[in-house]
Amino acid sequence: MDRCVIQITADIAIPEDEITVSFVRASGPGGQNVNRVATAVQLRFDVGRSPSLPDDVRHRLIELAGRQITQDGVLIINARRYRTQERNRRDAVDRLAEMIRAAAVEPTARRRTRPTRASIRRRREDKEHRRRIKRMRRRVYANDD
Repeated sequence: MDRCVIQITADIAIPEDEITVSFVRASGPGGQNVNRVATAVQLRFDVGRSPSLPDDVRHRLIELAGRQITQDGVLIINARRYRTQERNRRDAVDRLAEMIRAAAVEPTARRRTRPTRASIRRRREDKEHRRRIKRMRRRVYANDD
């Protein structure tokens, strides 16, 4: 039997059995239907234990997820944008894929640069100007000479 796989990038694919989807009642508009049908989706993905993610992507995803990730390393995505289970499920999976795609992009390393001579000169001139302004604001004391 061929198991379903969610293709994220060319080298990252997540089997659907690593994702847990549960349906809950959504709040908000929908009339009486909202009280009877559980259309909202809660998707859970165990980032910490997933063998499908490379370590560097895993660490960036944990940073990127912020409050959506539990202390156990489980990413929780709530989707209640639509009024049907299937559209909310698709939305949750798409949001997970987008998060993983964003985490898969390796950040470029910052290259240290030095300020130019002109910028150093301008900075010093600005500081000197500010010093003169502040000196002018001081109280002037009369000399008893």
